[in-house]
Amino acid sequence: MKNYLIIALIICISACKNDKTNNESEISEVKFTPIEHATMIIEYHGKTIYIDPTGGKDAFKGLPKADFVLITDIHSDHFHLNTIESLDLSNAKIIAPEAVYELLPKELRENTNALVNGTKENYETFIVEAVPMYNLREEALKFHPKGRGNGYVLTFGKERIYISGDTEDIPEMRELKNIDKAFICMNLPYTMTVESAANAVLSFKPKQVYPYHYRGTEGLSDIALFKEIVNNETKDIEVVQLDWYPNASNR
Repeated sequence: MKNYLIIALIICISACKNDKTNNESEISEVKFTPIEHATMIIEYHGKTIYIDPTGGKDAFKGLPKADFVLITDIHSDHFHLNTIESLDLSNAKIIAPEAVYELLPKELRENTNALVNGTKENYETFIVEAVPMYNLREEALKFHPKGRGNGYVLTFGKERIYISGDTEDIPEMRELKNIDKAFICMNLPYTMTVESAANAVLSFKPKQVYPYHYRGTEGLSDIALFKEIVNNETKDIEVVQLDWYPNASNR
């Protein structure tokens, strides 16, 4: 069993009307399993969501089958058609930007919902909202033009989870509200520096932030520095480190 299975994270949140000692508090359970880089699995109330599945069929060996697949962009570290076609998605709904939809074969398009930025859909177990992701730096505009890819805000019960996709610290990120957990990218030259990521996080103030998608052309970004910047400013944001690169030699 791969190392990432060992570090699957189960987080129970008590939503108390009065205080944390309330025995009648409502419990929701969300489970995150990092696979690698931008690929992960979210499980909630018996439903399994694959986020940007890559790595081939073996990357998901022993894991629950997908009920939903969310894809953020057309690049191969987010949209890997060989992986998608290798998985049993017979009962799964794919949610993706229009640019990804256009690249899917006909048989997969039939079960794909193409979302544009600002669109919100209710899938009973959770609500998904497509939000912008794009580059700001002139030299990086070629990587992720505005309007092509999607970030996502997922709502599970009372939990709001933000998945940034490939983006810089855009105004739309800074204006997010009531985010409980945020998965934030930070890698050059494709997205943003750890300093920009930290400044954005300090702007919209999620309760927890999970650095992910932090492998760039020069290796892994300095996640310790990201945590230092955030927590030197406030202790109210918890920085949670998962193992996104189990085979990496440069931590």
